[in-house]
Amino acid sequence: MTAIERPSQGQTRVSSPVKDRDGTTVIDILNYAPFLINVVSNAWQRKTSSIYRERFGLGISEWRVLSMLNIEPGITANRICEVINMDKAAASRSLKTLHEGGFLTFRASPTDERKRRWWLSDKGLATHDEILSIALSCEAEMLGDVPAEDIETFLRVMRQLRVNLGASAE
Repeated sequence: MTAIERPSQGQTRVSSPVKDRDGTTVIDILNYAPFLINVVSNAWQRKTSSIYRERFGLGISEWRVLSMLNIEPGITANRICEVINMDKAAASRSLKTLHEGGFLTFRASPTDERKRRWWLSDKGLATHDEILSIALSCEAEMLGDVPAEDIETFLRVMRQLRVNLGASAE
């Protein structure tokens, strides 16, 4: 194994994330986890974002914020960013878009007007439920014929990757 292929923390792999091309070590994109995660994520976002934009005028970021507000009513923008690993500027834009669209209500802190706690409005709750139905349908289509035990293994691995990357807030 070359220095480039060095496993971390004593782990070994069946498939290598690199391969040899004419004496040069190159990434094997079909065995390099970050590439595969990125490709699947991008494909998912393209598919679902077009549906959400067409039907609701909302994008993936707004859907993620709606979801968090349904999970944790009264959440702050900082908490949203912490849990879903969203950039603060993107969260702020999404909250503004959703508030202007009538999807959200907020209560400002009595000591600092900039600190707000957010809730879904009736319109936001109804829209959340409609998008959730679509999201679950898209997820079922994406998972397709993957055996249930493989899905559970995948979810367990993804949760561990999240912890390994320091994105384990809940």
